[in-house]
Amino acid sequence: MGNQFIMPGKVVYGKGALEKAGELLSSMGKKALIVTDEFMIRLGNIKLITEILDRHGIIYSIFDGVNSEPTDIIIEKGIECYRSNGCDFLIALGGGSPIDAMKAIGAVVSNGGCINDYYGKIIDKPTPPMVAVPTTSGTGSEATQFTIITNTQADIKMLLKGAVLMPNLAIDDPAFTLTAPQSVTAATGLDALCHAAEAYTSRMAQPLTDEFALSAVKRIFKYLPICYNEGQNIKAREQMSLAALEAGIAFNNASVTIIHGMSRPIGALFHVPHGISNAMLMYECFSYVYDGAYSRFADLAHAIGKADNDDDDKTAARKFIKACLELCEICEIPSLEKYGINKDEFFSQMDKMADDAMSSGSPSNTIKEISKEDVLEIYKALWK
Repeated sequence: MGNQFIMPGKVVYGKGALEKAGELLSSMGKKALIVTDEFMIRLGNIKLITEILDRHGIIYSIFDGVNSEPTDIIIEKGIECYRSNGCDFLIALGGGSPIDAMKAIGAVVSNGGCINDYYGKIIDKPTPPMVAVPTTSGTGSEATQFTIITNTQADIKMLLKGAVLMPNLAIDDPAFTLTAPQSVTAATGLDALCHAAEAYTSRMAQPLTDEFALSAVKRIFKYLPICYNEGQNIKAREQMSLAALEAGIAFNNASVTIIHGMSRPIGALFHVPHGISNAMLMYECFSYVYDGAYSRFADLAHAIGKADNDDDDKTAARKFIKACLELCEICEIPSLEKYGINKDEFFSQMDKMADDAMSSGSPSNTIKEISKEDVLEIYKALWK
């Protein structure tokens, strides 16, 4: 059976990647719209980009109106900024939210209408050139054909896709991640772990995605605790930056599964950061579905050195799931209750969340057959 494998047009990664990418930026266009957030302005990260652009004679405008959960309203403002300033390409600087916003802005600029028009459809008209510069190690959005935007009318997080949403250039420079606070390091790092582990245990896994996924999982278990406790450790940050890229490439081609399907509704309705809601779900989701894929989860356990050679697949698989729980504990991931979510309100929204999770399509990528009733059982188990 033939497989398709998609990656960004070009990737520049490692220490000094931004400086090295300067000439490539010159080929993207004449005027860039930099899509970012106010936090990047305050930290001074934006200056690292604008200094490179100034050096290469590239003019630019800045749209810093993105928040942690980009919405259709934010996208409309970004589109207006792009058009009114006569821009011809896009640069995203920040975590997954600015990169997702950049993709949505580019999609509507080229395809017309509004971003909500594309839910459930494939976006196929090429966007303006796009450059993704992540400042966190986790979302992998710089290496994917997906974007997640909140539809404020339907109160859902839309997973939108199309090969044209793949950035033309991804710049993964670990220097940007040194400014990520501990909570963001945890959330994004565990998001990357979900990307990689879900890609490896997906129905759509293939040999190339397996290589990227396994490599990412090994790096994350080794280096995320170091990044969490030693934020200025540039070696660990560089390894996590690479792991996030690998995980993004893996799930871009093999897709995610039940965790992401169930996580998006929690984020949309209760405004839990995406990586945190993924981490909250990881243990219960993997415990529920691993009987459909003992050998795949066992491979992950062996990859991180948690399984013995004489373990059967089921035993090894359980050891991987336990290791995931322990990593979440190291990163101090709270329960829904400790996060401050009201149980009665959560249960009142659970039917809608299960419907939204199933309609996203992600749970169907799980090797074990998943129904709405299964999703509801897992949501309930979060309150044990």
